[in-house]
Amino acid sequence: MLPLVTPTSTAWVELVLANFDEFLLDHAACERKASATGMSFVVRYPDRRLLLEPMIAFAREELEHFHQVYRLIEARGLTLRADTKDPYVEPLIRWVRGGRDERLLDRLVMGGVVEARGCERFGLVAEALPAGELKDFYAELTRCEARHVGLFHRLARQCFGPEQVEARVAELLVLEGELVAGLPLRPALH
Repeated sequence: MLPLVTPTSTAWVELVLANFDEFLLDHAACERKASATGMSFVVRYPDRRLLLEPMIAFAREELEHFHQVYRLIEARGLTLRADTKDPYVEPLIRWVRGGRDERLLDRLVMGGVVEARGCERFGLVAEALPAGELKDFYAELTRCEARHVGLFHRLARQCFGPEQVEARVAELLVLEGELVAGLPLRPALH
């Protein structure tokens, strides 16, 4: 697991639990975007065979998570919303450099950091929920996110080597920590 600089506050967990329908709608959007991110690696880097199979599997798993969250949304009588810009992800995207290889490295590093934050927060939600299917669902998502952190980190290291990857991870963890510390709390994954 990547060492996040700024831990999520208990106030965030309380806000999510008090506005769980809003959280579910945001969660669905995040899963949908994660699936698209996995496929964007396949489309943008078809010559990087090392990435293809893992990113296709990642995209499929994230799409399945979206489907599972969609079922929860439907059961609650909610309606999906159109995508909006994520105030957490947008600044991270601006950190990504241009240049084909630099962009790939940074997108892999960013993917790992975003998954690490998701892992932390799904774990907090799972801990706070009462026993039952929803708690079990979020506990399983926590395990999946932890695997995804490892996937992005492993692929980055295989493509670029440990020293280059660790330097970019350290840089992004500081930026991500400052970003999380400065964002207003909202019932959203990020």
